[in-house]
Amino acid sequence: MKITAQVKLLPASAYDADALAATLRACNRAANAASQVAFAKDLKRRNVLQEAVYHRIKTDFDLGAQAAVRTVKKVCDAYATFKANLRAGNYGPEGSKRRIKAESKPIRFREMSAQPFDDRMLTWNLDTRTVSVWTVAGRLKGIPFVCSPEATRLLAQRKGESDLVMRDGMFFLIATIDIPEPEVSEPDGFLGVDLGIVNIATTSDGRIMSSRQVNRYRQRKRDLRGKLQKKRTKSAARVLKRQRRKEARYATQRNHIIAKKLVHTAERTSRGIGLEDLTGIRQRVTAGKDQRARLHSWAFAQLGAFVEYKAKRAGVAVVHVDPRNTSRQCSECWHTHRSNRVDQARFACRSCGIVLHADHNGSRNIAHRADAAWQRGAVNRPRTP
Repeated sequence: MKITAQVKLLPASAYDADALAATLRACNRAANAASQVAFAKDLKRRNVLQEAVYHRIKTDFDLGAQAAVRTVKKVCDAYATFKANLRAGNYGPEGSKRRIKAESKPIRFREMSAQPFDDRMLTWNLDTRTVSVWTVAGRLKGIPFVCSPEATRLLAQRKGESDLVMRDGMFFLIATIDIPEPEVSEPDGFLGVDLGIVNIATTSDGRIMSSRQVNRYRQRKRDLRGKLQKKRTKSAARVLKRQRRKEARYATQRNHIIAKKLVHTAERTSRGIGLEDLTGIRQRVTAGKDQRARLHSWAFAQLGAFVEYKAKRAGVAVVHVDPRNTSRQCSECWHTHRSNRVDQARFACRSCGIVLHADHNGSRNIAHRADAAWQRGAVNRPRTP
């Protein structure tokens, strides 16, 4: 399985920082030039596109040979991803305005978009925690970096490309590491996880993974966004952009924490994890006006991805189940009716009379469905020891 490790570069001087920034600008301008040729002449395969643009982008944008090759590959990968998104319907159905608009123009790269570096362009020295990196101003040697102990351990197994990224004036390297995937043990039951608007994650053990602190933070950010959007000034737009990045980092951190707790609980109790299959949830769910912002403001797909990759590393089975009627079905007697859901927080079965927290009841249903799917072999089981 592939995971990523992120390190922060600490350029020793303004010259080094400017050289790194200039390299990103040159590579992305070259990528835009190559993208226009790929779109105009329909050259989406790497070999044919490289033959058409290699010498031009190398001379016009002052790129080294390997940098030009990596830039062409980046463009081809972007078009391959775009084609996959079209097939998946992520740009809408064929003939829709959004899809026509996306297909009518070449892919554009921002000036500070990430740029891949291979081992010819980037050399790691883990003993001194420094890197040597190619730039348009020459090779910079001995640039120090900092990272977590876990990232350092992973970097020892690193092979292949690393991406240079600039965020908020800081430079990062994101390395992809291919580690062996552990065998998945046969689960003794499943830990169901219900994802919701008010409570981000609730387990079948009755544990709510999002606290009042998270909801207060989200409400405070929504109120701040509303005030800034009313101002309609350039300074307000800059603050909005900064706040959006800050809120995204907060959501990512919380999702990592929630996913880690879920996987740890499942691993400790020898269970698998049952998750809702939320594909297309934003199109299926009809939310009230006061809940739309909350529905769309949390990265549930990111949380699911975090749970999956952490579970793979721990050898924990993950099963996705159909979420329909999990909030209306009684987890004791299976009676299903819309009136069972009394309100957002309370579930009261009209048949057997059991009263539960609504999200707890939903997560128990998910656990039952995941266990049933595993038992009847309705999921692709990984290798078990």
